[in-house]
Amino acid sequence: MNDIQLQLNALRDELREHNYNYYVLDNPTIEDYDFDMKLKELLALEAKHPEFHDPNSPTLRVGGTITKNFNTIPHEYRMYSLENSYSKEDLLDWEKRIEKILDVENVEFTCELKYDGASMNLTYENGKLIKAVTRGDGFQGDEVTNNIKTIKTVPLRLKGDFPPKFDIRGEIILPLDGFKKMNEERVENGEEPYMNPRNTASGSLKLQDSSEVAKRPLECLLYNIKGENLPISTQFESLEKARSWGFKVPTVAKVAKNVDEILEFVNYWEANRHELEYEIDGVVIKVNNLQHQEELGYTAKAPRWAMAYKFKAEQVSTVLNEITYQVGRTGAITPVANLVPVLLAGTTVKRASLHNADQIERLDIRERDTVFVEKGGEIIPKIVGVNLELRPSDSTETVYRTTCPECETPLERKEGEAQHYCPNVSGCTPQIVGRIQHYISRKAMDIEGLGGETVALLVHEGLITNYADLYELTKEQVIPLERMAEKSAENLVNGIEESKKIPFERVLYALGIRYVGETVAKKLAKHYKSIEALMNASSEDLVNVDEIGVKIAESVAHYFSEEANLETINRLKQYGVQLEFSAEQLEGLTETLLGKSFVVSGVFEKVSRNELKKLIENNGGKVSSSISSKTSFVVAGDKMGPSKREKAEKLNITIVTEDEFLNMI
Repeated sequence: MNDIQLQLNALRDELREHNYNYYVLDNPTIEDYDFDMKLKELLALEAKHPEFHDPNSPTLRVGGTITKNFNTIPHEYRMYSLENSYSKEDLLDWEKRIEKILDVENVEFTCELKYDGASMNLTYENGKLIKAVTRGDGFQGDEVTNNIKTIKTVPLRLKGDFPPKFDIRGEIILPLDGFKKMNEERVENGEEPYMNPRNTASGSLKLQDSSEVAKRPLECLLYNIKGENLPISTQFESLEKARSWGFKVPTVAKVAKNVDEILEFVNYWEANRHELEYEIDGVVIKVNNLQHQEELGYTAKAPRWAMAYKFKAEQVSTVLNEITYQVGRTGAITPVANLVPVLLAGTTVKRASLHNADQIERLDIRERDTVFVEKGGEIIPKIVGVNLELRPSDSTETVYRTTCPECETPLERKEGEAQHYCPNVSGCTPQIVGRIQHYISRKAMDIEGLGGETVALLVHEGLITNYADLYELTKEQVIPLERMAEKSAENLVNGIEESKKIPFERVLYALGIRYVGETVAKKLAKHYKSIEALMNASSEDLVNVDEIGVKIAESVAHYFSEEANLETINRLKQYGVQLEFSAEQLEGLTETLLGKSFVVSGVFEKVSRNELKKLIENNGGKVSSSISSKTSFVVAGDKMGPSKREKAEKLNITIVTEDEFLNMI
């Protein structure tokens, strides 16, 4: 290594250390002027010697890279949502469920603040930042690495005993002081101020010019490490480790031994949250032991081992001008309150869902009422009450409409259902548009170049009436549409062609069968393996599929009994859409374990716990979270809980080792 390279490395290391002391430890060890001089020296040296380029140099903090398109990248470890709780009872119920699944008493928890920012996944290899990806839909997100590198609290190189490869999750936030200064500058320049720190932080991540991102005082607060064979045994230890590697991890996290200690933490921060430099909207409680987290696993949407305790929602009052009605893709009618605009939790609220006729009747909501509005989970505005003292003297009760607001078809309401429906499935425009918009959505067919507005335009122009029509569209038909250039039209037609490669389970979800969400679509696809087999299944057959209830079974059977649906599926088949498992997907799928239920417990050597569960499901078995008389086998690894073993023995359930299980399949 020559002298120039040594000089460059020494300068970079020194500046990294100063950055860490200033932004992470809040303990500067150098004057700002001296730091700036050293940074200029490094910039000059790097410009003179490009052969020694370092993608993680401190000089990259100033930005300058332009990103025209942000690539969509799948997450190696899915980013789940969190279940919400609002009371001590919710937490006690959750604790009981955990103890039952783990078959242990006195579970320990880590309490952390719930930062109100934009979720981010950072990947490090050999101590260097490799990529930064937004949460997206949890399965995949947008790569924003160049922009994230400008944030001073994101280490570009780590220190200490970090693992060779891991992901770390956190929130990109905008501290309140920085947000205030940004808005003061905007007002001075005659620009509109930003609405709230969270949305401003989120919007910053998708700016094309990273030097613009560098001007914003963004921070990254980290809270969760993901990877294989990590040298960590508890959540609290993972926070301390991350801090020692150079990440900014707030020091307020606390270990709690029971729900009372959790509530002590919650109550303190609900009362004192305004002392913080950044916004929080609650507390996140996690099972502390990482092995217990693995045993608990996940539901379709959230980890079983974590819970968000949301602070009481902010409430405002405003006047309800008018009640209007919206039609969803399934024909469901949603009444909507159109309000006098009001500022609530950092955003201007103009509309709120009234849910259904029962809700309107229960709260006796009327036009011209002064109503109380909250944000459910601090996201969706909802009306929670009426100020009867301010009700006009000539007020009249709300009469729920009897015909569809779009096609005037008389509405129907089935027994036991809360919502009214428009039965005009094939002739009601919002239903047609909604079904196609669902078909092209990200978790379904994910058709690039085709958005919801374009779908509405294609329907209104008479070019399509259902999703099968998409496959007959030509570039020439699309070009004349509003805001559609030749390149856009080409991308749209190519995106539709590419969607023919989307696997069967996502196609099944895309069809929009009522009650068939992502998880149910995967279960049905895995069980029947082709649309033909599923179409021929009766309601009675469907109910026998794991976790398929009567309501779902009847809905699926009804969908395939409709001639129009069969005709659409036949067309999709002709166009080459994947309506069965491919040879690659079928490889490794057997029915060896059909009818058998397994509980997986402990730590394994040859395969990970998740791989083990996948092997059970791929071979026709069912994975259960807790031992019961219906359990066929317990697959026991190292450190299996003694009470779990005791329960299995008491119920005479066969306990097998990892090797014995692998021999079974």
